[in-house]
Amino acid sequence: MRIRRCAVVYLEPREQAQFDLGVLLAGGDGLQRTRRWLALAPHLGEEVEVDADGRELLGQLSPAQWVDVDAVAPGLRPALARLIAAGLVIVDGDDGGGHGGARARDDRLRGAYWHPLAATLHAFTRWSGVDTVQNSKDAGTETAVAMRGVLGTPPVEAARRAAPEARVPLPRPAPNDFDALLARRTTCRNFDPSRPVPLALFAQLVQRVFAAHGHVRVGEDLVFLKKSVPSGGGLHPMEAYFIVQHVDGLAPGLYHYGATEHALEPLPGPDRPLREFVMDMVAQQHWFADAHVLVVLAPRFDRTFWKYRHHAKGYRVVALEAGHLSQTLYLSATEAGLGAFITGAINEVELERAFGLDPIHEGALAVCGFGWRGEAMVNAELDPGGGVWRSVASEPHD
Repeated sequence: MRIRRCAVVYLEPREQAQFDLGVLLAGGDGLQRTRRWLALAPHLGEEVEVDADGRELLGQLSPAQWVDVDAVAPGLRPALARLIAAGLVIVDGDDGGGHGGARARDDRLRGAYWHPLAATLHAFTRWSGVDTVQNSKDAGTETAVAMRGVLGTPPVEAARRAAPEARVPLPRPAPNDFDALLARRTTCRNFDPSRPVPLALFAQLVQRVFAAHGHVRVGEDLVFLKKSVPSGGGLHPMEAYFIVQHVDGLAPGLYHYGATEHALEPLPGPDRPLREFVMDMVAQQHWFADAHVLVVLAPRFDRTFWKYRHHAKGYRVVALEAGHLSQTLYLSATEAGLGAFITGAINEVELERAFGLDPIHEGALAVCGFGWRGEAMVNAELDPGGGVWRSVASEPHD
């Protein structure tokens, strides 16, 4: 039997502390501290505790060269069995004996050309079953005032690097229509689900933000798309998966958007009511649950990493693209009289399961959305200039 170490693994020495009355009575600070070594392997996506023998063996084995199991010292054989069972050591030709498909996932990670640190960051910052609202309640940080009381003094709102007398004042040109549009751009946390978005308006926003408006073919199989946003290497890896709730002429449910055809591809629906599904996907942020349309931004990492192989900046340019798309959606929705939002507080594991995504190749990065803004500000929105709510209050609804 031949073995090798998994492609990427980092070891973290972690200290955990919990109150212990005995420590306090003995003259200590009341905290019992324990230290563990945890292996973080992105192809697994879960922490694995390892002992000293396991750490030693992981350091000995190559991630590239297969070796016969007989090369492992007899004293380390028990540790080897544990590492194989955990999926940290891969067995050649036998995916069934390891950690539930570890060989296949390790092979996929190798073939996707992730930078090791980026792969680890992505794998271990994905959520499953998180309730951000309850977490804020538990932490006592539900409001800005409460957050200030719990967290203490925040960093200053705007940095200054020179004395006031050294600053060079810049002219402030008279605002135009584009400035007015920017002033109305704010995150919507109040949607009106009783008023469907017309199909034509939905299609207009989708085309402006997510569609391909042209292409350049280089050879047989290399195609570059022209979209409304910049993309690292011009590769445009971001796919859009829609959760449609309130659009005239569209059945509520899950869809994939075809950027080149400007068409929706229906997907199997969730196993529970759609709004309940949305609540779970956005980590119980109820202020987004009634959005007419939600869009899962899901980059195909292998598209970008095909060019930027093991590149330290590859993951960063993918994340930047989500920001470009979000801002374009905000401005397009605002121009159309709609509200928009984006959130990174999502349960990626459940989203990937619902849309059939393999996070090594294509994973959920953020959720954005849009729809008609509600008549009343039930949930607080940051609109210090009053432009959004003033304009909404004065505009008649069809």
